[in-house]
Amino acid sequence: MNPSPDDRTLRPHAEPKTVAETLDRWSRLSEASSAFDPALFVEYDVKRGLRDVSGRGVLAGLTQIGDVVGSRIEGDSRVPAPGQLIYRGIDVTELVDGFVAEDRLGFEETAYLLLFGELPSRQDLALFGENLASYRRLPRQFIHNAILNMPSRDIMNSMSRSVLSMYVLDKRADDTSISNVLRQSLHLISKFPMLSVYAYQAYLEEFHGRSLVIHRPMAELSTAENFLHMLRPNSKFTPLEAQVLDLSLVLHAEHGGGNNSSFTAHVVSSTGTDTYSAIAAALGSLKGPKHGGANIKVVRMFDDLKARVRDWKDDEEISAYLQRVLDKQEFDRSGLIYGMGHPVYSVSDPRTLVLRGHAEQLAAEKGLAEEYRLHARVEQLAPEVIGRSRTMFKGVSANVDFYSGFVYKMLDIPEELYTPLFAVSRVVGWCAHRLEEIVSGGKIIRPAYKSVAGVREYVPLEAR
Repeated sequence: MNPSPDDRTLRPHAEPKTVAETLDRWSRLSEASSAFDPALFVEYDVKRGLRDVSGRGVLAGLTQIGDVVGSRIEGDSRVPAPGQLIYRGIDVTELVDGFVAEDRLGFEETAYLLLFGELPSRQDLALFGENLASYRRLPRQFIHNAILNMPSRDIMNSMSRSVLSMYVLDKRADDTSISNVLRQSLHLISKFPMLSVYAYQAYLEEFHGRSLVIHRPMAELSTAENFLHMLRPNSKFTPLEAQVLDLSLVLHAEHGGGNNSSFTAHVVSSTGTDTYSAIAAALGSLKGPKHGGANIKVVRMFDDLKARVRDWKDDEEISAYLQRVLDKQEFDRSGLIYGMGHPVYSVSDPRTLVLRGHAEQLAAEKGLAEEYRLHARVEQLAPEVIGRSRTMFKGVSANVDFYSGFVYKMLDIPEELYTPLFAVSRVVGWCAHRLEEIVSGGKIIRPAYKSVAGVREYVPLEAR
């Protein structure tokens, strides 16, 4: 319960002497006044995290854009099932199989599907690609003033600032008509690769003394190809590298309306604000390590594993390491095997199944087949180790972060760009959800919070 005035013994008799002491005192007061008795959440049946006790999300809205399936109904019970990720009614596995079979890159096709609700014809796809290409350029002054002259140690923060700065360039920034929001969305989707890579180049120059390398985007290249072209000093990449990166963009473009950043886009859009504010808010959500940074943890965990496990083919030695991770004796002492488990998927994460095979191909091209086999071995062993140590109410399997970080590392993409690259993809879903909220929402999203503060009387200043 909230502490009563009599319980607050944090006020010192003597006035603090320094700024640090003052801040420390206020911090302790703030922490004490923000604490809750956990029993209150049960008493008032609060769905913490907007999830019920079984982990299922509280129904807060409707969407036609994407769906995440991890269970099915059998009789009167809901049971775990192989995972499905569905874009506009189409299973993402079928979508990937379609463009891979035709030896095409698929991110632009996926973006068209998510924004407009249907698969493009060959002519529509070409027109859409040309449209994105025409929007990729940024004014030279904007690049210098908004990105290069204000380098940030965190690329996501730099991207958020750049997105808000784009508001200044837009003469119709506050126009929330569908045609204008769609125009703004296409600009953002096309420019996100530049905002991320240029911010990274500025970061390297400012904080690591590296030469500043700025490549202009090329109209004939796809989103994935342009990302690699702008990132690498020599602009070179192989067809397989572009294909695997493109595939990763497809798999991260959308994940239903309930994921934190897409829900943020809905919430902020419901206020009637401008597109740039809504997308900047979604970027802030994705930056959080509980949302967008898990694959970095996977990469670092594997680096630690490779340093501590002598025989990468020894299942017993690997399992012993994973057990020590669970027991908070290894890696970051969190007790988590990163990349394992998902709030919705239990039997399998469909994105993992798609990405795994392409990761194997890329590892073979890079001479890293042994590292791929280590990932595959950990993927097999980790659920067994977790099952022996913890009570599980549903299955646990590798999620997409388990392989995406490994893929990015093989592509020589620096860790600083892992989450920004997620944003390069997910901005498509954010924009689709913003459009859906404007068309079908109508009400500002405002959930209820129960006040559990006791009634208190005002005390005059001289009596405190």
